[in-house]
Amino acid sequence: MTTPQFTGPASAERLERTAAALTQHGFTVEILDDAASARKRIEELIPEGAVVFTGASETLRLSGIDDDINAGGRYDSVKARSLHMDRATQRDEIWRSLSVPDVIVGSVAAVTETGSLVIGSASGSQLPGYAGAAARAIWVVGAQKVVPDVAAGLRRVEEHCLPLETERALKVYGVPSSLNRVLILNAEPEPGRGTVLLLREPIGF
Repeated sequence: MTTPQFTGPASAERLERTAAALTQHGFTVEILDDAASARKRIEELIPEGAVVFTGASETLRLSGIDDDINAGGRYDSVKARSLHMDRATQRDEIWRSLSVPDVIVGSVAAVTETGSLVIGSASGSQLPGYAGAAARAIWVVGAQKVVPDVAAGLRRVEEHCLPLETERALKVYGVPSSLNRVLILNAEPEPGRGTVLLLREPIGF
C-alpha cells in the first residue's frame, strides 16, 4: 500500500534544500522542470559513441531515455550488446561490461534532504557502476522521491518501491521482485563524477 508521503512531489523549497545538501556532498546537481528536459540534458551530457549502461528504471523507461540510449544508435549500449552474449559462458565479461562503462545512467529509490541517494536492487547489476566503478554516473530523480533522511529512504524502498516493482516483475517475468541489495551513497568523493538531475515533476516509482 503506497502512501502520500512517498508519492507526492516535493515542494520547491525541499528540492532546493536537497540539491544544496547533495552539492555539499560532492554531487553535481541540476534541478529541471520535467522528464523531457532530463532527456534533452542526457544527450548533452553524454558524448556520442560513449559506452553507456542503463540501470533498470521505470523513470528511464517512461521518459524515453532508456530507448534513446539502448536503441537510438548514438551510444555503444552495454545492455544492447549483452543481449547477444551467452549468460553461461560469458558471465564474467558481461558483469565487467556492466560495472565499468564510460557512463552509467539510472535512477534511485530515494534522495534525502540530507544529501544521500538510496538504491535498492534485486540483481545488483547497476550497483558497482553507481558506487564508483563507472567513470561517470547520472541519476534522473522524480520529485516524489525526496525524503527527509536515510531512514525514510529505506522505508520508501521497502514500503513503496518494492511492491510496485514486484507488480511489474510479475507481469513481465512471472516472478516477484526482491530487495536483495541496498546501496546508500552519502557522498561523491570524485569531483564531477556523479550528476543528479532532480526533476520538479514526479516520474517512476
